[in-house]
Amino acid sequence: MSVGVEQQTAEPAVGYVSEEETRAPSIAPSLTYSEDSEDQDELQPPEETPRRRRASTRLIAQSPADVRRITGESTQQLLDRCCGGGCCVKVQEKGEGIEYERVPLPDNDAFRSLGLKIDEIPTVLTKVPDLPEQTTFLQPIRRVSNTLSPSPTDSAISFGSQASSSPIETKLQSLSLEDLDTSIQPPSFVQPHPPYHVFPARIHNTRELTRPGAEKRTYHFDLDITDYPHGEGVDFKVGGAIGVSAPNDAAAVEQVLDLLLVPRYVRGKPVLLRTTRGRWPTVWGEDQARELVTTRRDLLTWCADIQSYPPTKNLLRVLAEHALDPNEKKILMFLCASEGQGVFCDFRTGPHVSLAQILSAFPSAKPPLDLLLSVLQQLMPRFYSLSNDPHESCEIRDGKQHRLIEIAVTVQETPDWRGGCRTGVGSGFLERQARKFMEVQRSGGTPPQLHVPMFKGLMANPLAKEFMSDGPMLLIGAGVGIAPFRGFVQHRLKKANCANKVWVLQGIRDSLVDELYGGEWGVHEDRVKKVVQSRRGESRYVQDEVVHQAELVWSIINSVDGRVFVCGSSKGMGEGVEEALIKVARKKGNLEYDEAKKFWDLKRDVGQYITETW
Repeated sequence: MSVGVEQQTAEPAVGYVSEEETRAPSIAPSLTYSEDSEDQDELQPPEETPRRRRASTRLIAQSPADVRRITGESTQQLLDRCCGGGCCVKVQEKGEGIEYERVPLPDNDAFRSLGLKIDEIPTVLTKVPDLPEQTTFLQPIRRVSNTLSPSPTDSAISFGSQASSSPIETKLQSLSLEDLDTSIQPPSFVQPHPPYHVFPARIHNTRELTRPGAEKRTYHFDLDITDYPHGEGVDFKVGGAIGVSAPNDAAAVEQVLDLLLVPRYVRGKPVLLRTTRGRWPTVWGEDQARELVTTRRDLLTWCADIQSYPPTKNLLRVLAEHALDPNEKKILMFLCASEGQGVFCDFRTGPHVSLAQILSAFPSAKPPLDLLLSVLQQLMPRFYSLSNDPHESCEIRDGKQHRLIEIAVTVQETPDWRGGCRTGVGSGFLERQARKFMEVQRSGGTPPQLHVPMFKGLMANPLAKEFMSDGPMLLIGAGVGIAPFRGFVQHRLKKANCANKVWVLQGIRDSLVDELYGGEWGVHEDRVKKVVQSRRGESRYVQDEVVHQAELVWSIINSVDGRVFVCGSSKGMGEGVEEALIKVARKKGNLEYDEAKKFWDLKRDVGQYITETW
């Protein structure tokens, strides 16, 4: 593989009360309590009123009008955005006069895990896409023969022989591998959100918020940003979100390199990366050609997403081109062709498939690494809302005041083809860091030097933008969506003129195992926050409590500077709360359904109804 890669790359490429209990009571309605409260992380839709669900990969439109209503696109636009094969509007059938053959399927667990329903394949395939353009090239760096051999991390690596340097080689001598520890942060060329750059924030402390028995694990992090670079013009804000440039799991990266037969001794060596166009390997850089020095391992670790996206035809076409087994090649070409469109779309809309899983399923396909990088998706930052007031959180350590920001992260898991589950890129990385930190803590050792590569991400997102220091507000959240509201309450309870002006409805499953930040909201938490549980007591959801608190909701939204915030999963909770708010408007405002919906749309437009869902 190494020979093939080097040859390929070397060639030119063409609810709440006042802060003091003695204060006068608020004129706003109180947050009433029922006997039991409930949770919700992923809530079920309300039973009373049927509602239209969001479009998903499993929803089939019955007409072009449905397509436009659900997606906002025409049928043709949807087909172009999806895969272009038209499998959404036609059924694959055997054509007359076409010869078919049974192709032996790869006999391995990885292929069987894909669940491809392939019976017979046409001997002649149509509309097979051309091999995608290669836009990424890796070129080995030749060291100067009459100098000492520098280490792979030396920032002064030369190219070619000084005696016979061509103009191109002379230019390349100005390129070098930067002196940066890429074990804790990505190479600087990744460039998230210009002019921001990634900062390796040290983990000051971390803990698990959920208890054994919770369906999902959630962790809290205190990140030290004392030395975060100044000069960006934007400070951390209540309700803001940071970007985390999480790397791929090191074991997953090594597995991909093993499957591609990339020799271990070259994985960390400097190579010249040349791109002909596009933003890659940057995140938000300019669309342009680039030449820079990096390593194969860093590119796969920080720049290519190897597990989050469904497979594309470009990826399968590259694998087909380099598959040595004729049967594997036929299957891959079939998935790319018009005749295999239905199977391909089932493949795309099924469980997420990792790159290592596909390479293991078609073991004879060993494409050059640089060609593979040309068709992989960019590894994007993950965003996490601040769960504290960033202007107030600090701690004295080693005689120095350290500024801290806090986030909460719920681990996302999907079934893994080898058994068990695999975690998401961002949440999995953060969980691994948390476990390392807590393991050292339990052993009584010195706090470890562990970092989270982050940057100021979205300090003008809806939650931060519409947060007001005065005016009543109702905060509705479920699961980890409640985290940013903790910062809201911390900020509010410091202000006497904000007494009796903030209420929280928190949806959880079971308060015994997954109530986040219980007891950490302030001295009046019992009168500020109502917990709603979905797996205990009456098994109600947070949207049910919204309807129950109709008087409070209606009073807040019609108050001067009154605001309603909603944060959490859009599946179930986001949709359910929206329908509950429409019910409140119909009941308290005596409105018809369409009028109530328009009422909340108008409140959204003027910044009084703010949602942050995913």
